[in-house]
Amino acid sequence: MNDFLQSIIDRDPAAKSKISLIFTYPGVKAIFFHKIASFFAIAKFDLIARIISQFSRFLTGIEIHPKAKIGKNLFIDHGMGVVVGETSEIGNNVTIYHNVTLGGIAPSINSNDQRNTKRHPSLGDNVIVGSGAQILGPITIKKNSLIGANAVVTKDVPENAVMIGIPAKNIGTTSGEFKPYAVTDDSKKDF
Repeated sequence: MNDFLQSIIDRDPAAKSKISLIFTYPGVKAIFFHKIASFFAIAKFDLIARIISQFSRFLTGIEIHPKAKIGKNLFIDHGMGVVVGETSEIGNNVTIYHNVTLGGIAPSINSNDQRNTKRHPSLGDNVIVGSGAQILGPITIKKNSLIGANAVVTKDVPENAVMIGIPAKNIGTTSGEFKPYAVTDDSKKDF
């Protein structure tokens, strides 16, 4: 728990203390409840798992399906409106801002044909997803990639890519070093 909280302080210039993270950060609460819901989902108590995840959604505005797989040190900043689908996989040290969807693309017809299939995205380690981004379908966002605010990603993304736009296009590469809000010293010179 200590490493998790420290990882948030390292990535959020507004984070003041670990105790404030526990009491005031909805992303921290959502991860806590997800761990409990995931335990019940693995034990095949699906109804209990979904009730816990819906309670968490009510408290935090963040909806994480109990069966989503989440690595260590996920930081959901602000969080309101974040949706993480059932077959989503999130790597280590990922940062997700508010209003992000990790969703599917199939319509809700022939639902039985879609059960037990990969329908949601996988995010590699150290990925940053900007506010309002939509990452849709069973695609892979490889490690160290940056997804810009409001981007719509429907195709696989290579390592160290910077993706922006609708549909998202690769506009360059990153160093892989975390910068809060994906802002670098070079980008500040343009202002």
